[in-house]
Amino acid sequence: MSTPAPRSGLGAWVAALALLGGCASAPQASNGFADADGKLPSYQPRPGHERPLIAVFGENSGTELSDFTVPYGVLSESGAADVVAVSTRPGPIATFTDMGKPGFRILGQATLAAFDASHPDGADYVIVPALRETPEALSWLALQAGKGATLVSICNGGMVVADTGLMAGRRATAHWSTEAHRLEHHAAVRWVRNARYVADGNWISTAGVSAALPASLALVEAIAGTERAQALARQLGSGGWSARHDSDAFHPQPGVNLLPLAQVAYLNRWLHAGDAYALPAADGADETTLALTLDAYSSTGRSRAYLTAAAGAPLRTRHGLFVLPDRVQGAADAPASALPAIDGLPPGQALDRALDGIAARYGRATARGVALVFEYPDFQE
Repeated sequence: MSTPAPRSGLGAWVAALALLGGCASAPQASNGFADADGKLPSYQPRPGHERPLIAVFGENSGTELSDFTVPYGVLSESGAADVVAVSTRPGPIATFTDMGKPGFRILGQATLAAFDASHPDGADYVIVPALRETPEALSWLALQAGKGATLVSICNGGMVVADTGLMAGRRATAHWSTEAHRLEHHAAVRWVRNARYVADGNWISTAGVSAALPASLALVEAIAGTERAQALARQLGSGGWSARHDSDAFHPQPGVNLLPLAQVAYLNRWLHAGDAYALPAADGADETTLALTLDAYSSTGRSRAYLTAAAGAPLRTRHGLFVLPDRVQGAADAPASALPAIDGLPPGQALDRALDGIAARYGRATARGVALVFEYPDFQE
């Protein structure tokens, strides 16, 4: 299979489809949630697994930054499972942001071959971000599903899972902008709209990139119970994790939200020079806060954020993920302007802080456009 373009929440080709009406005119999909009360199915221990094992999967040639990093950070913080960052091959995972700009690179903790050697009976859950598809990636996901793993797709990772061919007849969701494409090319999947996350058999799927955090909390609830998930939500500075969601509100509608979407997808880049910002980080930085902040500022159509550090060596994040800085602070190629420090900023507040900063720099319409791209319902106009 050839390698397609990255399937970000609103990548360039999807943006063109959506803003020209491809999504707005899509046929109706079904409605639904994880179950009647919005909970994911409870974790069922497997023989030989003392604790749940979660593989967060990244394809080296391209993986959506927040889709990968947010579940890794939240699930690691929970302490409810063993979480492993898995890459297809040795070497760093190249990431892209929700509008397709490069993100910082991540070093996996195991390759597919190493993970399979250490865990021949497979993972309990595999997190599947939007990523560049390769035959190796699809084969491994199919292998994990065959061993009993639940595949948890984030945003347009749902199309990656659909491409395994194993989920025909299952209910699922993904980013609002790809609805028409999904209905046309994956008609055998029962695509759900107006749900933040959906569970059916061994497939859990989420809506846009902002759903990664609440869906991760829902997974913690499924593994360790409601009280543990509630405590974690408070710790992260996050609200609830209900599956209820109005995806219809994000579809392009003239006079409602078309202009903000057009600004971040087209107008800003046509009318303005791009700004560069440094996002300073050091060892121990929270990977979820880093990813959401950088992703948001690189999705305005007017700016790109670069992860910077005092040296070029890999940084060890709060939960043991090694990431590679884009620039060295003070170097000739480092951005002169820096974003506000995010030390101590809870992950659940990162996106709100970033959107407020974007609004102060570029106006509320651009901030709203980024929120629409992220399928984030909590941004206050």
